[in-house]
Amino acid sequence: MTIKLNRNDPCWCKSGRKYKACHQAFDEKLMLAAAKGHTIPPHKIIKNAEQIAGIKESCKINIAVLDYIEEHIHAGMNTAEIDRIVYDMTTKMGGIPAPLHYQGYPYSVCTSVNEQVCHGFPSEQVVLQEGDIVNVDVSTILNGYFSDSSRMFCIGEVSAEKKRLVQVTKECVELGLREVKPWGFLGDMGQAVHDHAFANGYTVVREIGGHGVGLAFHEEPWVGYNSRRGQEMLMVPGMIFTIEPMVNMGAADIYVDDENDWEVYTEDGKPSAQWEIMVLVTEDGHEVLCW
Repeated sequence: MTIKLNRNDPCWCKSGRKYKACHQAFDEKLMLAAAKGHTIPPHKIIKNAEQIAGIKESCKINIAVLDYIEEHIHAGMNTAEIDRIVYDMTTKMGGIPAPLHYQGYPYSVCTSVNEQVCHGFPSEQVVLQEGDIVNVDVSTILNGYFSDSSRMFCIGEVSAEKKRLVQVTKECVELGLREVKPWGFLGDMGQAVHDHAFANGYTVVREIGGHGVGLAFHEEPWVGYNSRRGQEMLMVPGMIFTIEPMVNMGAADIYVDDENDWEVYTEDGKPSAQWEIMVLVTEDGHEVLCW
């Protein structure tokens, strides 16, 4: 990293403060980490106070939509109804569903049922049945700021095996979250997720992970969960990213539907679960922005 600012120049983060009173010490710490061979975050993904405030407003819509779905999802409901709810609620609150038309994705939400790992297409033909587990992944744009989170739902009476998968996956997220702190590493979080999943007899999808978010739908860094402590990108204040492990009851192998090139399934047909949260790294720990 090359620092070209003088101490009294306006800081690169656009806070309006002088560099020496804002991010100079931060940059010096980053340069020391880079000199040791660590991967450091680029300035462009570090959010300032104004940006964080805008992102939090986007998160309010995302949370409200998921809260409504949690109250109303039921057996006999088709997933196209969920798509309509997400679109209608998001737009009424002034937002835009981020998935809609993103890289050609044709819906406002992803609804992934049972062995679908992620990116499930809402459809009138997909009717939720007693015993299903489903991930509803909601993402919102408000005034140019992005939010992204998902929840798992158990439909009616669900088998003990599926219920345990859903619960352990949530625990993986919670244990990963404990590792999110400034000047730690994404690998600290990733290994905590991985170890808990494997200790319970599950696997974690390798090819798909979390991501930075806030000023764009997908930013640096890519966030994996088959990683090691002390590795991957350094976590620093102002970073925002998702923790969203996809945990499989069977093998980690997956495939993508070759007809639509979006929907992802487990290779062995066994169920998969995913919870997604959006977290901000703070000066003294972390703050969950969206769950």
